[in-house]
Amino acid sequence: MRINKYLSTCGLCSRREADRLLAAGRVSINGEPAATGAQVEEGMEVCVDGVPVRPLKEHSYVLLNKPVGVVCTADPREKNNVIDYLHWPVRLTYAGRLDRNSEGLLLLTDDGDLIDALMRGRFAHEKEYEVTLSRDLTEEELERLRSGVELGELGRTTRPCDIDRTGERRYRFVLTQGLNRQIRRMCAAVRVGVRRMKRLRIATLSLGTLRPGEHRELTAEELRLLRESCGL
Repeated sequence: MRINKYLSTCGLCSRREADRLLAAGRVSINGEPAATGAQVEEGMEVCVDGVPVRPLKEHSYVLLNKPVGVVCTADPREKNNVIDYLHWPVRLTYAGRLDRNSEGLLLLTDDGDLIDALMRGRFAHEKEYEVTLSRDLTEEELERLRSGVELGELGRTTRPCDIDRTGERRYRFVLTQGLNRQIRRMCAAVRVGVRRMKRLRIATLSLGTLRPGEHRELTAEELRLLRESCGL
C-alpha cells in the first residue's frame, strides 16, 4: 500500500495532506524517513512525528451544523476551531471548508479515502447553499453568475452553476466545485455582498433538522449512498 493511502486509512489525514507530511519529513517507516510513493508492507512500523500510527478498523462519519464563528481548522491556536468544538474521541478531518461567517452542513470523518473522493473535481459533487445578499440581483447579473465568473485573484473561472431566487434578496446556489470563498467571490464580481450563507447539502447528504451546533452520525444508508456517489 502506498504510504499516503496508508496514512489516510489511519484516519490521520487525506492523501493530499499525507503528501505534505511526507514532503516535510515528518513521516518515517521503520525508523527511516519515508519518501513520497514509498510502499508500506505488513510488519512495517510507520510513525508521524515519532508517534506510531496504524489503520483504523472502523471509521467515524459525523454531520455537524456548523454555527457562525466556528473555524474550519485543526490549529489549536484558534480557540474556535471546529475540531475542539466537536470534541470527538478520535481525530476527524472536515471534507470541504465553510468560512468563519458561514454556517450549515459540515461532514467530518477519519475516512481519508472518502475525503479524497469528495474533494476530487471530476466527480462534480453538488453543494447547495441558501444565500442572503445585500440586494437583489438583476437578470443580467444572475446569468453572468450562472454562466461562470472569472476570479482573477484565484486565476480560475467558476463552473456553470444553478442559481434560483427564493425570496427577497434570497437565493439558492448549487455549485459543483469548491474554490476558496467561492460564492462570496462570485458575488463580489457583480458588486453585491453576502449577508448570510448556509450550506444545506453536500452530494447526497442533507442538513435536515439539525440545529446550529448540533451533530449526528451518518446512518448506514446515508453512508452507502454517499460512497456510491463517490465511486467507492
